[in-house]
This record gives sequence, C-alpha cells and structure tokens, in this order.
Amino acid sequence: MIKQIKYNIPFELDSPERTIFHNQIIRNKLFLRKLYEEWYEIFSKTLPQLPDGKIIELGSGGGFLKEVIPAVLCSDILDLPFNDLTFSALEMPFENNELSAVFMIDTFHHIPDATQFLKEVDRVLKKDGMVVMIEPANSLWGRFIYKNFHHEPFEPGAGWTIPPSGPLSGANGALPWIVFERDKKLFESHFPNFEIVEFRYHTPLRYLFSGGVSFKQLAPDFSYGFFSLIDKTLSSFWSQLSMFSTIKLVKK
Repeated sequence: MIKQIKYNIPFELDSPERTIFHNQIIRNKLFLRKLYEEWYEIFSKTLPQLPDGKIIELGSGGGFLKEVIPAVLCSDILDLPFNDLTFSALEMPFENNELSAVFMIDTFHHIPDATQFLKEVDRVLKKDGMVVMIEPANSLWGRFIYKNFHHEPFEPGAGWTIPPSGPLSGANGALPWIVFERDKKLFESHFPNFEIVEFRYHTPLRYLFSGGVSFKQLAPDFSYGFFSLIDKTLSSFWSQLSMFSTIKLVKK
C-alpha cells in the first residue's frame, strides 16, 4: 500500500470549520473535484424521472451540488455558510409528500437511526420520488480499505443504529450494505412503499488516489483519465473491486 501523507488540519472533526476546510480541499484537488462532478452527474440523470417538488441534498458538507443543480436545497446538520438549511435528517422541516428527491453523498452511514430516517423520508417524499445515495461499498476491496486505512468504523455485523457521537465522528461505513443488502427482506417488509431499483458497486481506485479530504493526492492530475478507465474496467469486471456503491430507492 502506498504511504499517504496526511494533512495537518487544525480543526476538530465535528466542527463546522472542519467541513469548511473540506470544501476547499474538494474544490482544489482535481481527482476529488472530478469524482464529485461524476457523482453529481448520477443525481442529474435522475431529474427527468422525478415528480414536481423540492429537491434536497442531505449532508451537503463541503460539496458543491448547487453549482451543478441550481434548484437543489443543500442542507446539513452543521450550520454552514454555503448551505440553504440546517436540520437533522431524523426530523425534516417539510410537509408530508413535499419532496421529489433526496440526494446524499457519504451521509447515510452517519445517520444514527436508519429506521427513524427511512420513516421520515417516507413521510416527506412524494409518490415516484427518489432517494439516491453514494456510500461506502462492503465489497472485498472496500472492506479491506475501510477497515485498515480509514478512521471511521466499518462494522458489517452491526445493527441499524450507530452509538451517539458527533455528526461526523459517529459512523458505520457498512450501514448502507446492512440495511439495503444484508437485511433487504427486513427493509422491504418494514418499508413496503420503497423499491430498491439500483444497488451498484463502483470506483475502486480514484478516491484512494485522490487522498480524500484527509490525505494529499497520490497521483498527478494528468493521470485522472487513465485511472477513470481503470476504475470502470475493474468494477465492471468484478464488482468486489469497488470502494463505493450507488443506491437508488423509489417511493411506489
């Protein structure tokens, strides 16, 4: 494994200042910015399929989705200067059947109570509305990386809740896999209004080589296209060579 050089970040993990610093990193690191643009394109492609209504991004953090989808309302549990709303995903300030879509990147695995969250999404989402999330993958490769080289817990044997902690420090990277794959039958019985229309593994290398928001980029900018081709080839060859998953739910 290539040794990564860690940033000296002068802010606590759960502080708004840390997320503001992440915003600068995401914008200034080509690998990471291009990855976010690609993930935002996944969201953009769902827009023609959505009913009329508000579009929300939960856990927007240091991202820049509003620059790609101007109509989106960016939100976070932290009070951040570049977001539209501040609230908990467990108690959303919307009327019943008001939202057409909920978008998330690396947010679901920080939500402390998946059952309560899904009940709340069921309440606020319109019929034919969608939840689209990009989350850590519990693949052979993803599990190896997250368990050995990532600061967040990754516990595939855990339940649907996360012990109380801070908004960023509280996490279980395996939670999306637990709810939507391991316990799929349980999810379907508890939430019959939802249908899982996609659960796709992808992106084996580019996030790793980007260094994420904690480490310096490992590969030169000009090599992004090469690693993009390698990523798509590897994950299409064997999905277990992936670090991320795209999960799409539709409210029937």
